[in-house]
Amino acid sequence: MKTEDQVVEGDAAFQDDEESFFQDIDLLQKHGINMADIKKMKSVGICTVKGIQMTTRRALCNIKGLSEAKVEKIKEAAGKLLNVGFQTAFEYSTRRRQVFHITTGSQEFDKLLGGGIESMSITEAFGEFRTGKTQLSHTLCVTAQLPGADGYSGGKVIFIDTENTFRPDRLRDIADRFNVDHDAVLDNVLYARAYTSEHQMELLDFVAAKFHEEGGVFKLLIIDSIMALFRVDFSGRGELAERQQKLAQMLSRLQKISEEYNVAVFVTNQMTADPGAGLSFQADPKKPIGGHILAHASTTRLSLRKGRGEMRIVKIFDSPDMPENEATFSITPGGISDAKE
Repeated sequence: MKTEDQVVEGDAAFQDDEESFFQDIDLLQKHGINMADIKKMKSVGICTVKGIQMTTRRALCNIKGLSEAKVEKIKEAAGKLLNVGFQTAFEYSTRRRQVFHITTGSQEFDKLLGGGIESMSITEAFGEFRTGKTQLSHTLCVTAQLPGADGYSGGKVIFIDTENTFRPDRLRDIADRFNVDHDAVLDNVLYARAYTSEHQMELLDFVAAKFHEEGGVFKLLIIDSIMALFRVDFSGRGELAERQQKLAQMLSRLQKISEEYNVAVFVTNQMTADPGAGLSFQADPKKPIGGHILAHASTTRLSLRKGRGEMRIVKIFDSPDMPENEATFSITPGGISDAKE
């Protein structure tokens, strides 16, 4: 019996952490900010005190009805509620304990990533067509809902689709592999189809509001694929600077959402042939699109390539804490799983 009590206590402590994690923007009322101004901020997707800290004064001034004086007052009130200064690495390490990992369905793949797709960060997978990017996205839709290692409780998923590649029937097949109920799995995935890069950005406001509304319920945000619409909406060298700027804003928003609500963000990306690579004797003349902006924004970058038959090879391309290794996995009717030799 004692062990059960301990488990409950542990859960309560974790819930306290969750509570302090989402400080609702309504708390500002105690510091003299009126409800109308709070509603204005909520309308643009700023729902937590941390969200205010993550927004510049200039951006807050652009919200209709907020004057500079009001913005100063809001910033000051948010500063009182949050620790805005430094903390020791030890204090930060205890906060990092809230980070969870979502399994990919393949043990080899998970080992490569140090447990799976990490929360509070952006994981990007790039590769040519048919290297398994969309299959990985579909598998994560199901595995994110299953209880996992280190007390991970499972949760809901939001899927933003830019290429019309989302197939609910695939989720049913993958659900069969993990012996979970089809309807329950499909009920826990929120799906949106984005048609333009602006629409994609607007959907993130909805995502932030949803994460806030159901605090701690959502665990994963998938965008498949992040660059497809930017590739269409901006063409040629003349619009490149504007495209990269818009992309940077979007990635910054994604990173903030992942930290603010402790969710994992998984994005897929396309490749481009590099015409200049032939001159520099590179083995692989293809590279991911999005340039340096996307390269710096992604916490972990995974490069996928095709192996024999259903086999695929994943390589860590860039990661702050994992070495550059490779792993093989295979694509099965039940999603991503270990490669059978």
